[in-house]
Amino acid sequence: MKTQYYLTVLFCTLSFFMFGQNDTITLINNDVLVGEIKKMDRSILTFSTSYDDTDFKIKWGKVKALRSERQFIVSIEDGERVISSVNSVHGKEMTVYVNMGNGFQEFKLDEIVFIEPIGKSFFARLTVDFDFGITVTKANNFKQLTTNLSATYLAAKWRSGGSYKTVISHQDGVADINRMDAQVSGDYYLGSDWFVQVKALFLKNDEQLLNLRSTVQGGGGYYFIRNNNMYFSSIAGLAHTNENFSSDNPDRNSTEAFVGMGFNKYDIGDLSVQSTAAMYPSLSQGGRIRFDFNVDMKYELPLDFYIRLGLTYNYDNKPVEGASDSDYVFTTSFGWEWN
Repeated sequence: MKTQYYLTVLFCTLSFFMFGQNDTITLINNDVLVGEIKKMDRSILTFSTSYDDTDFKIKWGKVKALRSERQFIVSIEDGERVISSVNSVHGKEMTVYVNMGNGFQEFKLDEIVFIEPIGKSFFARLTVDFDFGITVTKANNFKQLTTNLSATYLAAKWRSGGSYKTVISHQDGVADINRMDAQVSGDYYLGSDWFVQVKALFLKNDEQLLNLRSTVQGGGGYYFIRNNNMYFSSIAGLAHTNENFSSDNPDRNSTEAFVGMGFNKYDIGDLSVQSTAAMYPSLSQGGRIRFDFNVDMKYELPLDFYIRLGLTYNYDNKPVEGASDSDYVFTTSFGWEWN
């Protein structure tokens, strides 16, 4: 009798751990899914179930209710980031309880801009994109390869990321083109839509005779808009730039102020648009101003594949002798996202 009792308790305990941790979501058409919330970001909820090997990608606006006993990193529209469970309020559609540290508060689902379970592995918080483009023409034996590798890591109060882009081109009768654009950055969220950022940028650019331009910068920023449709932010601070040139021009060092803006629109079906712009007025080289601009359009395909169109533009009103004051590159590529 005691053996049967212990077996019953053991079975109930195992059942709790195996099945009691399931998350439940209810859609606006009243369909119910039981499984695991993996993440909600940029208005897309990623949800896995035991009966399908492929994760569901669900628009956040189509979720009516959810229930989970797990703890999540939760980001609110007003910039607050907390660790809390997320459960619907009984009798109120599209409304959830979130623990804000001084007690639970009610929020509409469209006020929640990010959700991710805590306690996951390093790789579960990492998102990696890789894409490439190839152009080959018979005329003048033209060949071009473009690559783009980017990664983002998210934590409760901070995020880090990096990217590495290259353009390599060969054509008979003209000099080869070799361009590299890379950056590494870290953001720390202060709350109330404020954040601080440190970033290192690297540029190799034949058109402006740059063997390498290295910029290290730090500053503070603010999100003017941050919701489930888009974000718009601005940042300002100080930077230091070292430049080495492929010609006989001497190296240059410059201390600069900088002001930048970031824009990301993502609630437009399978298409998203991301853009950044930054201006660098020099504090040590009178009258010199640099300007960098980047825009990417990304169209999502099935199985986490995508097509990307990108434009990058660099301007310097005081280039070295023999160099152009500007350079731009337009790329089209096909890639895959790992998350």
